[in-house]
Amino acid sequence: MLLRLMGERGCTAGHLMDYLQTLGNTDAVQCLKSSALQILIQPQSVALISGHNLRLSCHAVGKSPVQYQWFKTKEEVPNSTSPDLVISPVHLKDAGFYICRVNCGDAFEFSQWAQVDVLNVAMSCAPGQSYHSLEGRLKLVIQPQSQRLHVGENLQLECGAVGRPIPRYQWHRNGVPIPTATKRRLMIPHVMQDQHGRYRCEISSSTERMWTNEVDIVIAPRISVEVSGAMECSEDDVYAIGGGSSDFFLNSIPEQLYATDKVALLIGNLSYQNHPQLKAPMVDVYDLTNLLRQLNFQVVSLLDLTEPEMRNAVDEFLLLLHKGVYGLLYYAGHGYENYGNSFMVPVDAPNPYRSANCLCVQSILKLMQEKETGLNVFLLDMCRKRNIHDDSTPNIVLRVTANIVFGYATCQDAEAFELSSSGFTNGVFVKFLKKRLLDDEKITVVLDRVAEDMGQFDATKGKQALEIRSSLSERRALTDPILPGDSADLAHAHSRQWGKAHELPESMCLNFDCGAQIKLGFAAEFSNVLVIYTHIIKKPEDMSFCQAHVTDFSQDLDVDPKEMNRETPEETGIYFLSCSLPQHCLYTRVSSLQKLREELVFTVCLQGTFTAMDNDPVHWTKSINIGKPLIARLDLHRAMRRNSCLQTCMMPHSPSHSPCHSPGPEHRLHLHHGLHQAQDYSRLSPQHLYLEAYERPQGAVGGCGDSYYENLSQSHYEAVHDSAGGLSSSPGRLSIPIEASDDITELQTVFINSLQLHQQ
Repeated sequence: MLLRLMGERGCTAGHLMDYLQTLGNTDAVQCLKSSALQILIQPQSVALISGHNLRLSCHAVGKSPVQYQWFKTKEEVPNSTSPDLVISPVHLKDAGFYICRVNCGDAFEFSQWAQVDVLNVAMSCAPGQSYHSLEGRLKLVIQPQSQRLHVGENLQLECGAVGRPIPRYQWHRNGVPIPTATKRRLMIPHVMQDQHGRYRCEISSSTERMWTNEVDIVIAPRISVEVSGAMECSEDDVYAIGGGSSDFFLNSIPEQLYATDKVALLIGNLSYQNHPQLKAPMVDVYDLTNLLRQLNFQVVSLLDLTEPEMRNAVDEFLLLLHKGVYGLLYYAGHGYENYGNSFMVPVDAPNPYRSANCLCVQSILKLMQEKETGLNVFLLDMCRKRNIHDDSTPNIVLRVTANIVFGYATCQDAEAFELSSSGFTNGVFVKFLKKRLLDDEKITVVLDRVAEDMGQFDATKGKQALEIRSSLSERRALTDPILPGDSADLAHAHSRQWGKAHELPESMCLNFDCGAQIKLGFAAEFSNVLVIYTHIIKKPEDMSFCQAHVTDFSQDLDVDPKEMNRETPEETGIYFLSCSLPQHCLYTRVSSLQKLREELVFTVCLQGTFTAMDNDPVHWTKSINIGKPLIARLDLHRAMRRNSCLQTCMMPHSPSHSPCHSPGPEHRLHLHHGLHQAQDYSRLSPQHLYLEAYERPQGAVGGCGDSYYENLSQSHYEAVHDSAGGLSSSPGRLSIPIEASDDITELQTVFINSLQLHQQ
């Protein structure tokens, strides 16, 4: 009955064979296979770099000794009569299709075809990457380059990645796939002007996907001058019509601005030790990380940093900057503003806090200006209420440069809000920013549109309005292409520095004495959050139960034993990577990697039961050392360096010398809109205001959409109605000092005077 059903559905004997192998029914598999000869291991297609070693494997068994012969297309490969075809080193001429013929007596079989793609990356190797292993993740090694062409010329773009199995390619123009453009090289002969735009390639394998840089292709019309009849021209006449200058054609091409590189530091502080905790910064940082990566930014995304960790993170960020780089700093968390200077509050700030416990944004800008960056963008998603107990008046003298943009989530002396719902959602600012961030417009135009969108949001009308301060004189956009400048070596060195914060351990297979085989895999949720998962690859036939879990982590790390080794990612706090992680694993989320002082060593414990042993559990253990993964390599926990941004951030009273600290404001409020809008809020302090809002967040890029946010716990601040019918704050908030909103005369610095204030 089963065979007839499979036949009616078009299944072949090969499908049946795969099904039986999946079930582990080896007896039935043997009945289907030819008894004389069986190929057990097929060669796999591979892409690798010229100069590396190529190995293709084909293993077979038969009743008598087996002979092998490898072919490249139809030609025999000399001296290739073993199961493994090794070419060392491999050259460009070795690229092609390979197959192996296996003989056993009179019987013979051919293996499947294997494609070998050899890349020459002598000049195109992506900086900061190594290619010693072809197993596991794809590695991008050739990036396409921006081009300026004239109508009728040929467009040629090339990219490339190494890996096994061989990667697949799909070219896109302006975000739309190009039909039939599925090879490493894109060739468009005789281009027309309407084929200009932004090109990039999607590279994928069976388990992952990556994108090349997006490059700008400019196609200008050809301009010709037709002169009827013979005429006498002077040299000046020839230059006047363009005949003596190559600039005649170049001037017809629209001017394109470039970044020598793009770097972004994203910090989200939510788990405050002495202040109200937040939820939105984690979602905001994750969403912006994915969007900025699509714009070819090198992004470092960090959660919950202490004061020393924030200062050291800023120092590492500054190391990535040089002339012409686009630098972007996004911060979400508690904050305040005094005398035109904005302060970001670390998670360990005391209650109350003052400027000496916080980081001054303008001080960071001063250090960025010294790097001669091409564009400085600050997106500050925090409150800007005045801290009246902080009487320090820093005098930070900034250069007058035409490349600075501030996007404040709210106006001066106002709060920024996050939506409160049954799960995690974006803050109000990022809710609208993420819809516009990929627009190919000047950055100030993008922020203007975000401000207009926010102005239509009923929940925050009259409470929160985006404020833009800019001294930008050119049409700089976050979508501008990257064109490395004269300091290419410096750029490579900086990219290697960035790469340190994004090096994941290689997946590994662990073999235990009992015969079980475990896959240990890793993924990054943020630059300081590591996901570890274990998967059973093979277990002995007599083992009735088998499970592998991880344990014995360093106490430096934030790992809750109750949330380790869970059967679903959500159970352990992994909400954004659920769809991209393999299934049927045990998952563990390891956060606060920046606190790791030594190499990360933990134990993999295998637990199994055997029927012959009455199912009593038996344990095997292996100690695993994965070094310092992700941001841990940068040692952000270290003491602050002498050249730190601390020098420009510290105020007259340091935390250790100040006799008392001043109350600190809160970051942003939980907004609920809907049922209670008719109530009188005027008698409540702003910090105690939050309206009902039950709205679902949009799915994060690379995540799984709305459903993963729904089961998260609510914030521990709940709306409570008092006896008079109004809202009152929860009891835990009554002891938190709030700031007055008295009018003050702002001290104007040179920098503030140089910026143009965009009224919303």
